[in-house]
Amino acid sequence: MTEDTQMPEPNGAVADAVKDNWVDRFAPVFSRPFLRLSRADRPIGTWLLYVPCLWGLSLAILATDSYSSHDLWTITGCAIGAFLMRGAGCTWNDITDRDIDGSVARTRSRPIPSGQATVRAAVFWMLAQAIIAFFILISFYPTAIFLGVLALAPVAIYPFAKRFTWWPQLFLGLAFNWGALLAWAAHTNSIGPVPLVLYFAGIAWTLFYDTIYAHQDTEDDALIGVKSTALLFGENSRKWLRLFLTITIVLFGLAVVLATYERSVLSLVIAIGGPWALGWHLTWQLSRFNPDDNDGLLRTFRSNRDAGLIPLPFFAIAFFV
Repeated sequence: MTEDTQMPEPNGAVADAVKDNWVDRFAPVFSRPFLRLSRADRPIGTWLLYVPCLWGLSLAILATDSYSSHDLWTITGCAIGAFLMRGAGCTWNDITDRDIDGSVARTRSRPIPSGQATVRAAVFWMLAQAIIAFFILISFYPTAIFLGVLALAPVAIYPFAKRFTWWPQLFLGLAFNWGALLAWAAHTNSIGPVPLVLYFAGIAWTLFYDTIYAHQDTEDDALIGVKSTALLFGENSRKWLRLFLTITIVLFGLAVVLATYERSVLSLVIAIGGPWALGWHLTWQLSRFNPDDNDGLLRTFRSNRDAGLIPLPFFAIAFFV
């Protein structure tokens, strides 16, 4: 892709940020490069990190048939932690990918390759976000704290995955769905089959939505030698997306059954409606998949916030029936 295919954005805005986002409109000028490093101008990533937390906590509440004020803090703490750790992870990603980003039309306007932020400043910003997130983490049960620390491993590895495997989306899934395990542990101080099955369902979901997302960069990625499932699957992407969709719903449904089988039949049936409804949304996304329409790919990818929230009302109703 030639240099002139992506016009520079005004005021340092990143090319694929949400138009008229709060960072570009309202944030103090000095803070904008750092907020852009954290992708605060593109909140979808925070949602995709937070949603598995909500899934894990919801199924934990259903499985134990109990909730407390501590769960309200878990919801809040996970939300703040998702924002901070997504920000720290994205900053780390931009540090490690600064040379690659400068060669890709969609990413060359990011703060480091565009000269808005230095690598040194980015490192300090990453550490600041991680430290604040750690103070939130230590307010949870010991098992959740252990899992939160362990989560740093896939976060650290992910930016390098596209250099050595065609499956970097798998590594993203390992990192982005850790909240399903952590939130379950924040409620139960334990781990078990339900959160593990839910975790693998989330990984399949990530493979689905991030393969769609990766199709935006296939031309540039092929030129610079970066790997992705979008490049690996090519014309067979639709078949693979259908497979990931199926695995997501089957595993999610199994996690729900394992969490609710001791509850009433009505409660179980209503809870199963969550994965079922999610499956219909993903089917709708698949029907819109067009690898040659970058704007459509981005819109479909962003719709996964709504997709991930769909099961929650079903779980809430299932708890009270």
